[in-house]
Amino acid sequence: MTPVDSLWFTNPTLAYADWQHCEAAGADRRPFAARSIIQHQAMFEHFRRHLLDADTTVATFGPDHIDSFWQAPEARGYSTATRMRYLKLLDRLCRHLVAIGVRKSNPAGQLVRDGHWPKAEPDPIYLPEDADARLQAWVQPHAGDDPAALRNRAIVALFLGTGVTALEGRTARREDLQPDAAPPYLHVPAHGARDTRTIHLAAFAVPILTEWCVRRQTLPIVGDLVFSLQASGEPITDMSLGKIVRAALVAIDFEAQDMSPRVLRNTYCRRLLLAGRNRDEVSQLLGLASTRTCDRIRATIDAQL
Repeated sequence: MTPVDSLWFTNPTLAYADWQHCEAAGADRRPFAARSIIQHQAMFEHFRRHLLDADTTVATFGPDHIDSFWQAPEARGYSTATRMRYLKLLDRLCRHLVAIGVRKSNPAGQLVRDGHWPKAEPDPIYLPEDADARLQAWVQPHAGDDPAALRNRAIVALFLGTGVTALEGRTARREDLQPDAAPPYLHVPAHGARDTRTIHLAAFAVPILTEWCVRRQTLPIVGDLVFSLQASGEPITDMSLGKIVRAALVAIDFEAQDMSPRVLRNTYCRRLLLAGRNRDEVSQLLGLASTRTCDRIRATIDAQL
């Protein structure tokens, strides 16, 4: 085993980046485009963090770990196509690791062979206008809220009022959230394939986020993250974030197959489209390079006309 190959045991992130840059290729053996490499790196990191939480590694994970990955809050709402993209990535990865002696088997191989690309993706899940209004009311400051309740309302308001991804919300820093500015905004730094962007806060989200920012300054939490559940200032985990969003949706009597932050992102997108914003502008606010997501959500509006 070469020194580079041994990196899979000590620094899998670096090993994956090196492999992607030097060797990885698609089914036609053509190198991946730069944007695809960035997306694959982000997907690998997401799965690697799942393995870390499960106390296993890229050298030892099995099919059960892949199955449990789909049960994580952020992954639970993945479409069939997205799952297939992950499986193909893991299949390529494991075949490479078997070839260089890091793994003994490929747990993704049979899953890819048994899977299929969907002929049509399921409709995106979002809050209808009445449920959106109920959740907007739910996130307003309530007299008597303790810090945890105030924080949870502010978390939901941030996602519902900006459309950011779970990762972007979890890692938002205090200097990036400016509810007192004119207009109020959230600055989202560039990451992965997404460029830097500035999102104006929806009016309904401003009161609770303003109150939370004031309260956050007084809390004994290390670091500058807007939200943390721990005094050490660690980012909120995907699981904890999913529980907070689910509890808010249950509180307004909304129930669906997916009750993750993705529902709030879809709702934000749909609200802007209903207000007449064009798909290119909304896609840019969502940090998306294509209009595919907006087109799918726009179709849910057209179906009601």
